[in-house]
Amino acid sequence: MNRSLQRIGIIVRPETPEAMPYLRQLVAFLRAQNQSVGIDPKSLVYGDEVSENWLAQHCHAIAQQHMGEWSDVIIVLGGDGTFLSAARWVAQHQVPLIGVNLGHLGFLTPVSAQTMLDDLRLILAGQYIEQNCVALQAHVWRDDVGISQNLALNDVVLSRGLSGRMIEFEVFINGEFVYSQRSDGLIVSTPTGSTAYALASGGAIIQAGLNAFTLVPICPQALSNRPIVIADSSQIEILVTKAYDARVHFDGQAHTDIQSMDKIVMSRFEHHIRVWQPQNYQYYRTLRQKLRWGEQLV
Repeated sequence: MNRSLQRIGIIVRPETPEAMPYLRQLVAFLRAQNQSVGIDPKSLVYGDEVSENWLAQHCHAIAQQHMGEWSDVIIVLGGDGTFLSAARWVAQHQVPLIGVNLGHLGFLTPVSAQTMLDDLRLILAGQYIEQNCVALQAHVWRDDVGISQNLALNDVVLSRGLSGRMIEFEVFINGEFVYSQRSDGLIVSTPTGSTAYALASGGAIIQAGLNAFTLVPICPQALSNRPIVIADSSQIEILVTKAYDARVHFDGQAHTDIQSMDKIVMSRFEHHIRVWQPQNYQYYRTLRQKLRWGEQLV
């Protein structure tokens, strides 16, 4: 066990009683290694009083918003959504994250629940691959007043609302006008998010580690509107000229209602999201498995 890792934070997918056995295994393993373990008290409410009391006795109660400043490393038990939430909470602290998959796809959580303890023993001993993921920082401006700001590890999505009407907007990159568009919206994606909503909307898969963002139109009226890939050093500005009841979403977990003439300004977040993966992790194998690509023929 790496002696520099004294405090291990755990973030668990909420309202998931089936996570409790894995959580108990994980805490028992870490405590046997003389590690201090922190867990959000909200993660202890699963209706299993015996387990809840046991966890309360063996863990420090650390609210999720303070987990980044308390922990040396954070283990996420859940799916991609849980991982995205954790990344947004701890981004400013540059704490490494390890994802254990209790969900479905598991693009961001490569450690299997079945091999969790074996994989974590190696990772915490220093045998891991570190991936530095870029995130988007977004600000929404209305009449030159900032009304919201948020982070996104996957994507920032401008989309139409319940009325179903197309929205209209202009896009600028580094202050230069790119195009106006009438569509259902626009996805601004990181390489991490290029296998999510952006892929489903016709965007390209951007290899992890590339310094790029991709802009993917959602059902544009003009068929000539195509996804474009830009440097992640770029500043992206969207001026929404006709919003109707549009919204902007951040990783699908937070949103801001948009009015006509609002501006959404995005740029690369100042810190990377640090992700620790098992040494046997292979990026293209993960794509092949999750996207059900064909295996080698010979």
